Parts: sequence; structure tokens; C-alpha cells
Amino acid sequence: MPDSKLHLLWKSTEPIKDMMGLVLQPTTALRDAPPLDVLVVPGGYGQQALMEDEDVIAYVRAQGERARYVVSVCTGALILGAAGLLRGYKATTHWTAVPLLGLLGATHVDQRVVVDRNRVTCGGVTSGIDGALTLVSLLRGEQAAQEIQLYMEYSPAPPFKSGSPHSAPAPVLEAVRKRAEKMFLARSETCKRVASRLGI
Repeated sequence: MPDSKLHLLWKSTEPIKDMMGLVLQPTTALRDAPPLDVLVVPGGYGQQALMEDEDVIAYVRAQGERARYVVSVCTGALILGAAGLLRGYKATTHWTAVPLLGLLGATHVDQRVVVDRNRVTCGGVTSGIDGALTLVSLLRGEQAAQEIQLYMEYSPAPPFKSGSPHSAPAPVLEAVRKRAEKMFLARSETCKRVASRLGI
């Protein structure tokens, strides 16, 4: 690997405060980052602005084109798409954003984790754990991934069957869809603008 360090990257090393007040301290500015062996792009509420931030997208594109593995969690897949890194790839994202993958040149696969060549995309938030274990298996082998899974006692047994749009009761699904509708429409407009710039 080019550099064995874990880097929390941002435009500068100034602290970042999320919408709930959590403060993150970037370790490396984008301009100072070494070539990355693995690029991990998270999603969430800030994802739309990043899709149209040329500095961030140029960085993601450049690192993603040479990284050994490119990973996204949740709507981080839309950022990869905005960087042109999912065109012609199978991918997944948070279920509320699935229809947007096609706008960015990707083919959706209905799985928690999708591996297509060196792209590893994960669905919603918790599937990031599955994706991390999948990545470990790709980098260090299945036994290493299984040891980590056992050490963290990752054996999901959710109290309800509502963790997927396929299994959630109809009233629950409708309530979440209704709450997500405004965000989906905004994300859709962003994806259309980005797709137009990419020529998709």
C-alpha cells in the first residue's frame, strides 16, 4: 500500500461540525493527500452540495481512478457517480435514492453490498458494516474479516422486520417515503444537473 495511514480528508484541516453538532477533525487537506489505496466516500445530508463542488469531485475522480478499491456508503454512491466513477458499473445506495443511480450511468443491484470490479457500494447506513467486512475480505482474506466480525459480535437480529422497503409494513414504508420525498426531489434535480455536465 502506498501509505498505511488512515486519513480523514477535507478541504482543510479546520474542524468540521455536522448538522447535529458533532465535531470532526480532518487529518489531511485534500491538496496534501497521498495517493490512496482505498477511497471511502460516505453519504448523508451534505452529499448534494459535494456533488457540485468541483474541488471535491476532481479529488474523488483523480483518487478513484487510481485507487485499488473505491467504496461508498449510503448516498456516497451519488458522489462517486458525480465523479464519473460509476458509469458502466453495478452499484447500490440508500433505497430512497436508488432511482438516481441510473441518471449517473450506474445499474442498480438490489443488495446491501455490491462489488463490481474495484467498486464496492453499500446501501443505507448499516450496510456500511457489511461493506467494511467485505472490503477487509478483499484486502486481507475471509478469515480476517470473520475474526473482525466475531470480535465486534456483529450478528444482527433487529427487533422489527422494517429495515428494508421489501419487508417494512405498508404504513411504515409510506411514512418514510413521504418524509424522504422532498429530499429525493432535491437530489433528483442535483443528479440531473450533474448527469447533464457528464454527458450522460
